[in-house]
Amino acid sequence: MKRFALIGAAGYIAPRHMRAIKDTGHELVSAYDINDSVGIIDSISPQSEFFTEFERFYEHAWNLKRDPAQALNYVAVCSPNYLHKAHIAAGLRLGCDVICEKPLVPTSECLDELVLIEQETGRQVYNILQLRHHQAIIKLKDEVSREFLEHKHDVELTYITSRGKWYMESWKGDPRKSYGVATNIGVHFYDMLHFIFGKLQRSVVHFNSEYKAAGYLEYEKARVRWFLSIDANDLPEAVKGKKPTYRSITVDAEEMEFSEGFTDLHTVSYEEILAGRGYGLEDARHCVETVESIRSSMICSVRDDEGHPFLQNLNR
Repeated sequence: MKRFALIGAAGYIAPRHMRAIKDTGHELVSAYDINDSVGIIDSISPQSEFFTEFERFYEHAWNLKRDPAQALNYVAVCSPNYLHKAHIAAGLRLGCDVICEKPLVPTSECLDELVLIEQETGRQVYNILQLRHHQAIIKLKDEVSREFLEHKHDVELTYITSRGKWYMESWKGDPRKSYGVATNIGVHFYDMLHFIFGKLQRSVVHFNSEYKAAGYLEYEKARVRWFLSIDANDLPEAVKGKKPTYRSITVDAEEMEFSEGFTDLHTVSYEEILAGRGYGLEDARHCVETVESIRSSMICSVRDDEGHPFLQNLNR
């Protein structure tokens, strides 16, 4: 049985990590968050220690380290995006392997620094890239990899996940902390596209605001028009008032069905990590570089057929 600590226990994604720890037969020993709305722990690991001050959490973990039978094996990081690097580094220096939510870090430079800390500590960082474990995505990747002729697929990615006014008041609405919409809600899609279609060859941004972003990506085996938004006004008319989220990926005008099968992907990710098959820093580099490029890109006019259809109806 492995012993886990969790940083960011009050966050939206933390319960999936708690359940993954429990469902894989391991123990949540301690948890930390500046907020104390963490009652979910009672139904998963009621004996877990809990701290609202990082110094006390770290001291507790350091004291456990003195006894090999009590020492932590893993630290799971679910804190706000801008704190990931610091919390990952802390976990590594505690002598633990670290499992971190996406986006792992904002820049390739931060990745390089974590590589050095891995070397210094002898421990490893794993990124949750759960879409790589989705059966529909694995199937499409296999189909694309078996293609004999050089062919670029036409892909359209649309993801609208409505957020209320709270969003802009939280750390997620601060681009200094979340790194913006494309990074915060899009990074796992960019990883998925790379996973299926190969290396990124070209990136263009057509629109970028605090609520939405759109652009064009060209991979070795795909041309991708993408649109991401947290604005409910962007939902298609057929969806408005019925669902708060719209997710669509078409490949050569055919809808890719992957609305199901998301429930247990964090648990699958943990199973793979614990079996020695997790995705490390270099696996995450491509999507980190992609969102870094999107954030730093100038807005370009739409060329030829590279614009996403939703660009025509933007509620700016």
